[in-house]
Amino acid sequence: MKPALIALCLACFTILPTRASDLVAYTEQLPPLNYQDGAQLTGFATDLLRMAAHDADLSLSIELQPWARAYRTVLETPDTLIFSMTRIHEREPLFYWVGPISPRQIKLYRLNARRDIRIQAEADLMRYSHGAMFESAAAKKLAGLGLQPGQGLDLGATDEITLKKLLLGRTDTVAMLDWAMAWQLKQQHLNPQLVRPIWLLDGGSQYWFALNRNTPLHKVKRLQAALNQISTDGRMQALRQKYLAE
Repeated sequence: MKPALIALCLACFTILPTRASDLVAYTEQLPPLNYQDGAQLTGFATDLLRMAAHDADLSLSIELQPWARAYRTVLETPDTLIFSMTRIHEREPLFYWVGPISPRQIKLYRLNARRDIRIQAEADLMRYSHGAMFESAAAKKLAGLGLQPGQGLDLGATDEITLKKLLLGRTDTVAMLDWAMAWQLKQQHLNPQLVRPIWLLDGGSQYWFALNRNTPLHKVKRLQAALNQISTDGRMQALRQKYLAE
């Protein structure tokens, strides 16, 4: 056999197939929980998942996808997960749940200087104009209470835009996840005392990692045990400090 052919045959035996990830995770843009910064997927929940997978000795890949597509993929595909997912009654039997990652609270904020704005009951919401991001949970919650675009509800393309409308006095309040408000204030280099939360619009759930129900249970348990340890030893709180400077 010619030397070149022998070398080629040996090379074929030494090339090993790439190992598939133990878990494939899907997420969307939801800063500062999960978001893309240049070519890097980052955020509090993203870093937390990587840390937990490492501690659980589970290889992991993470992809950014539109939420509806990611949700469908994880419902149908073993060894996949989606985050950051709100754990609600309707979704409970559809996934294995690892977490919690963080409380989920949507609040109404006003400018600290606008002390004329008072909300003591849901009926008071109708007296003011409220900003919210288009298609967000906050916008849907306000719409469910009877507010509509042009009739007390002002929709913006992003949380950044809705906050700027509040600062310009174009809305009386803005409805936003507390995570998102803290992030926007930080990103725009604004004093956190500039705004004040005045009403809890939705605070009954938390964020979790949601895994396909056909994922081997030992992976789910290892990931949960790793997350519990991260919470206990202070690393989870350190991540919160990194992204929110609490």
